[in-house]
Amino acid sequence: MEIKPLTAEHLPEYADVIRKSFATVAQDFGYTSENCPGHTSFITNERLKNKIKEGYYPFGCIIADKIIGFASLTDIGNGTYEMNDVAILPEYRHFKYGKTLLDFCKSKVAEFGGQKISIGIIETNTRVKNWYTANGFIHTGTKKYESVQFEVGHMEWRRNTE
Repeated sequence: MEIKPLTAEHLPEYADVIRKSFATVAQDFGYTSENCPGHTSFITNERLKNKIKEGYYPFGCIIADKIIGFASLTDIGNGTYEMNDVAILPEYRHFKYGKTLLDFCKSKVAEFGGQKISIGIIETNTRVKNWYTANGFIHTGTKKYESVQFEVGHMEWRRNTE
């Protein structure tokens, strides 16, 4: 397994990984393209393509030339990086690939000189919230967005610089 930067050429493959990975979440919470079109399981290639800009860093978790996981970091200024679309294909879960990918992103933020990673999750997804908490993230608040039917929980991780 290796983690490496991805390019726009990889977009169709990593878009599929994101959709397949988040489809299990949509199923668990009863989200459909009709009742929650903004959920990540329904993200379009076009919407992902629009994220590609200066300061956007997509990474793939790769086994035997196949992308099995994905995460992106976006520099949002002041030493903060937003981490999005953290995804591991369902058949590759529970083998620590997600933790490896998360730790990779933490080290990348440090390499970039950043101090903090911010994320948004489904607030009521306690399994995911507990996983991020166990990996050093703290809950910082919630917000309701019109694009999704759920309340988004905001969490952040701060790099220890001592």
